[in-house]
Amino acid sequence: MRNIIVEKLIQKPIEEQEIEIVERKGIGHPDSISDGIAESVSRALCNAYLDYFGGVLHHNTDEVQITAGESYPEFGGGDIIKPMDILLTGRGVPEYDGRKIGVDRIAIGAAKEYLNKALINLNVETCTVVECKIGHGSGDLVDVFARKGMPSANDTSFGVGYAPFSETEQIVMASEELLNSADFKKKYPQIGEDIKVMGLREKDKITLTVAVAMISKYTNSVEEYHEAKAMVKDTITQLAHKYTNREVETFVNTGDDPTSQTEKGYYLTVTGTSAEMGDDGSVGRGNRANGLITPNRPMSMEATSGKNPINHVGKIYNLLSNQMANNIVDEVEGVKQVQIMILSQIGSPIDQPKAASAQLILEEGYQMDGVRKEVNGVMDSCLAEINGITELLIKGKLRTF
Repeated sequence: MRNIIVEKLIQKPIEEQEIEIVERKGIGHPDSISDGIAESVSRALCNAYLDYFGGVLHHNTDEVQITAGESYPEFGGGDIIKPMDILLTGRGVPEYDGRKIGVDRIAIGAAKEYLNKALINLNVETCTVVECKIGHGSGDLVDVFARKGMPSANDTSFGVGYAPFSETEQIVMASEELLNSADFKKKYPQIGEDIKVMGLREKDKITLTVAVAMISKYTNSVEEYHEAKAMVKDTITQLAHKYTNREVETFVNTGDDPTSQTEKGYYLTVTGTSAEMGDDGSVGRGNRANGLITPNRPMSMEATSGKNPINHVGKIYNLLSNQMANNIVDEVEGVKQVQIMILSQIGSPIDQPKAASAQLILEEGYQMDGVRKEVNGVMDSCLAEINGITELLIKGKLRTF
């Protein structure tokens, strides 16, 4: 029997709280770039280990560091003066059962492939320097991975999740996803990938502050820059009203100097990311496992991206808890809001957590006794199928930031 606890959550539902703050760092933000690289390297190593050895060997690649470069953006052009430095660190296994594998080569290749996909205006070969310092995994951890059956937790750690998203959370997520979608980029190539959306709900008013890195070669003048800002403002405001009837106000690039007639007063970039010009990045400093930063909700400080998907509970439990929360809301009638906490104990099977807790707010007319058994069943099923998280991660079908 798993230690599953289902209890009532004693607090106001999120939509009834007076203040709510929600943030998302877009895929071109230096912290998100670090997350994306870390996860891509882990996935590449997983697939290489499977091809070479028939199983995933121990690794953790969640220590990517980006040191910003230097650029000179100008309307209609610009240049990169100094490439950004990207350092890949962590642990991997370069040799197993007498056979060697090129961990550094695989990691650097995966990092560059990700950068090419995520930052379409970045010349990876000339504008970045990718260096790999991934160390060797320890022998005892290699042995742990070789054991049959359910993997054992690598640490005493916890994961948290919740559902459903509030209106503000949905708007913040959808705004960044729209601005960074392939179709939007084709229509508006001047919009870079370094986008940050900050949402503030004060009672029934939602204020969105959006930072958008503009691409200098596609922005020929101050007038075109202001036109792009106005377009983004209108687009996001219209999108927000698909999710809410509340009042919405949108601001774009509020750090600009609207009186400036030169590039100096505006958020203009050559490649679409501030990592080209002074902003550093690290894994785990940005979005949580569900893609958002939400101080009104339970959050884990654990970095999800780049950790191994086999037994690293700091990764698996954060992803599982969000999946579990969404399944409960979808499958159990009467659940208005749920938050999940799952705690591991090092050495125990990952499907047998020390504790798995669900805290519920129910719709009017429903009682805990009427839903507890069903919620327990959903949680038990999710834990029984926990290896599905690993499979989705290796296939690249589960987001980690």
